[in-house]
Amino acid sequence: MDSADNKRLVVRFYEEVWARGNVGFAAEVFADDYVRHDLRPTQAGPGAAGQASIAEQFRQAFPDLQWTIDLVLAENDLVAARWTASGTHTGSWGGLAPTGRRADFSGVNIFRFGDDGKVAEIWNHRDDLGLMEQLGAAAFAGAPGDDPR
Repeated sequence: MDSADNKRLVVRFYEEVWARGNVGFAAEVFADDYVRHDLRPTQAGPGAAGQASIAEQFRQAFPDLQWTIDLVLAENDLVAARWTASGTHTGSWGGLAPTGRRADFSGVNIFRFGDDGKVAEIWNHRDDLGLMEQLGAAAFAGAPGDDPR
């Protein structure tokens, strides 16, 4: 696959998995042994099933999730995509009980494709701090709601 094909597949991934909730589509995108680089601790399982599980859990917590692809760039075996999402937090996520609050947040993912035309690595950079603040969670030491005693 060339960079234009890789770019199209990433766009379809966001449209199918994140915007529509068709988490099974992850199997068409991710290699069984893909490596996930995330800035936060994650319990994601391996392969496409792990990626599908991440999306499914997040969509359960934000069932009215709306997803917009802001920018997609591709060069050789790399695709970078910036996205914006919004939704209402009505289910548990990341150890946080439902808050009923609406949040708008964004992120950037960098995908590296392998020779088989599937994603071999992904780097996930999402604004978790901004998301947690909008949900009213104490996301860092000293945040409102933390008891310093």
